[in-house]
This record gives sequence, C-alpha cells and structure tokens, in this order.
Amino acid sequence: MSFWTGFSDTHCSSLQNSISFDAKVDNLMPLISPTGNPQPLYPLLAPSPMSPFTITNNTAPKLSGMCTLDFDAIDTMMSMTAIDCFTVFAPYLANVVCCPQFEATLVILIGQSSKKTKSLSVNSTLAKHCLSDYEQILMGQGANNSLQHICAIGPSNLTEASCPVKDVDGFEKIVNTSKILANCGKIDLVNECCQETCQNALTEAAKDLASVSSYEFDAVGIRRPSDISNRVVKDCKNIVLRWLASKLEPVRAKEVLRGLATCNLNKVCPLVLPNVGPVARGCGNDISNQTSCCTAMEGYVSHLQKQSFLTNLQALNCAASLGKKLQKQNITNNVYKLCHISLQDFSLQESGCLLPSLPSDATFDRYSGVSFLCDLNDHIPAPWPSMSHLPTSSCNKTIKIPALPAAASGQRGLYTDEVRFLLLYVMTFVLVMIL
Repeated sequence: MSFWTGFSDTHCSSLQNSISFDAKVDNLMPLISPTGNPQPLYPLLAPSPMSPFTITNNTAPKLSGMCTLDFDAIDTMMSMTAIDCFTVFAPYLANVVCCPQFEATLVILIGQSSKKTKSLSVNSTLAKHCLSDYEQILMGQGANNSLQHICAIGPSNLTEASCPVKDVDGFEKIVNTSKILANCGKIDLVNECCQETCQNALTEAAKDLASVSSYEFDAVGIRRPSDISNRVVKDCKNIVLRWLASKLEPVRAKEVLRGLATCNLNKVCPLVLPNVGPVARGCGNDISNQTSCCTAMEGYVSHLQKQSFLTNLQALNCAASLGKKLQKQNITNNVYKLCHISLQDFSLQESGCLLPSLPSDATFDRYSGVSFLCDLNDHIPAPWPSMSHLPTSSCNKTIKIPALPAAASGQRGLYTDEVRFLLLYVMTFVLVMIL
C-alpha cells in the first residue's frame, strides 16, 4: 500500500546535526531480526495533520534562455517527474521510479519538441543548457537537485550521439514507421517483457538507421556494408524512442517508455552485494552453529536494507545473486529458510517495502505529502537458488517462482498494521536524512 512521507523542517531542530549519518540511522533502526515485526515508532516529529505540505520551493527556476525545447508541451509530465524524484526520496526510488520517469520525460520532451524543431536530437552546444533547464524546472517543483548524478544522465544523452540520422524527415524515409506504431503505440505491460513485440520493432528500426553509415571500402575500392556496432544501434534506438514519443500523447508515451524500462530493470539486482566472508565464516562447517549463522545473515541483510527500494522481481534476482555468492563459498544449505529470510528483507527498511513489478509513480497530497505503492501482503520466503544454475526468470515457465503479492499483477495490497509501522519508520528515517 502507500506510505505517508509528509514532514516539516520546523520539527527537526531537536536532532543534532553533528552526529554522523550512519550513526543517526543506526540509532533509529529497531533491534529486530529481518523477519520480525518492527515496533511502531511514534511520529513525534510529524507535522500536524492540518498543516498543509508544500512540495515546491517557491523559487522561480533559473533558465538559460538558450534551450529551444518545448517544456510547456509536457508540463503535467514534469510535475509528475518532480514528485517521483522528490528531494529526499530520489536516491532510494532511483532505480525503480525516479530515474525511469526522469529519462522517459526527457525522451518525451525531445520527441514532442521535434514537432517544431524537426529534429530528434539537441546539438551538443545546446544540450548542456537544455539539461540544466530541465533539472532547474524539476527542482522548482520539489525534485532532488542532483538528478543528473543520481540517474547518470549528461548532455550527451540529449544528442544523437553516434546515430547517423537525427532529423524527422530523414527518419521517416528510412524506417517502417507504421510497424513501429502498430507494435509500440500501445504495449501489453504484462507480456511485453517476455514476448518483446515492441522491443523487436524498435531494434529493427534502430538497425535500419544505423545501417545508413555502415559501409566501408574493400581492398579493391568496392563499397560494402560493414558490421554495425552495438553502440550505434543503442544510440539509434534512442532516436526511435523520441520519434515514437512525438507520435503519441505524452501520457501514452510515458506508459510505453516506463513499461519498456521495467523490462530491463526487472532483469537485474540493483543492490551492491558486499563481501560475503562474514556470512561464510558464520555459516561454515555445515552450519555447526545456527545462531552464529543467522546472526551473520541478519547483519549482512541489514546493510542491504540501507540501499534502495526494489520491485518484487528485483528482490528475486537479488536473492538468487546472493545465494550464488554463498554457494561459491561452499554454503550449500538453504540459509534463507534456516534464518527466515524473505524477499522483503532485500528492500529498503526493516519492514521491507517491495514496489510493484509493473511501473508505478509516487503521488502527492497537500495534507499527507508524498506517497507510493508498496506490496506488503505476505512475507514471501526468499528462494534458495538451485544448484543447476538455471536463471530465475518470470518468463521461464519451467522454473517455479514463489507467489508474488497481489499488487505484482496490478492489484492493490491490503492496508495492514504492518504498513502503518513501516510508514512511521520511514518517516522518521527521512527526517534524519534531511538534517
């Protein structure tokens, strides 16, 4: 379900700024096992429910005056992006919500602007100004001030890079545009990641664009087609996405782009998995000491819980990746089962909010602040990876994946007391972060 994250700076003065960030976070974390029920943290620092929450910083953005992109064409999309990348939450929602939305909005901005500019890219001279203006406008609406760094987006991401085609007319003469619209005008968010109907159409179009300059002369001077590098195809795919975004309404374009991004992000584990040495030592010798083993596992998982929110499928990938690392250390027993490690334990916070595997956005309410959807129906046991080394994939019908929370199939989870506890816990965590 959704978490409430409203807060007010005026209630934070009682906490000491001199304490290190890690120490402050650790002091607030309940001393419980990863699968235990967290004790409620009372909202002593919360604002009054009747005190309006303001998401903007009430300052006009400082624009360069040099950018020719049409920001007015996507003003609603910009507001949504600012909420998805809300200042203190942006680093923790980065891989699932903020950065996919930040990148999709940028693609739509260039695509919609091409209706006037007739270009599907921004030249390198203006790209820096346009990206700065884009970020300034978002910051003026409450977004984090380091989105370029958080999402690894630079001015070159606005250009055509190595793709040889950038103008709309040239694009439409080369590419089968009707095929792109037929396959990508609307995508099946559930099946696209496995069937890749739209993705295949985009790749084909990108290869058509890349092939324009993929010729070289042989030893006798005859011009022959050469191999197309993956880099050029990738750059041309960005051009194809911008063209597609120019032909769809911004809301529909956002649905398609976020859906395609989800296919990629759900294939990986975005967490940095530290050295498993301490766990290997605690769980070695065929787990001669269960208490020592589970203490080591809980300590390890507690570090993962400080990194990022995950989707259901990402949590599965992380469970598989960690399990493989442990198996390489000769730990063959299922320590997840032994120590009661669940999928939710891999996500941020002790209560383990797992975000839906389908695209989702944060929402803003004037009185309750910023919130986002969590799947918290059950503590689903983390699956111990098979020694057969078969990949865990939602598309592999031969592999049994544990039942995911209802919201993974597009339904809303139930609002439970556990969610309320998590709400208070995260709110307090955020208050500490902003000091």
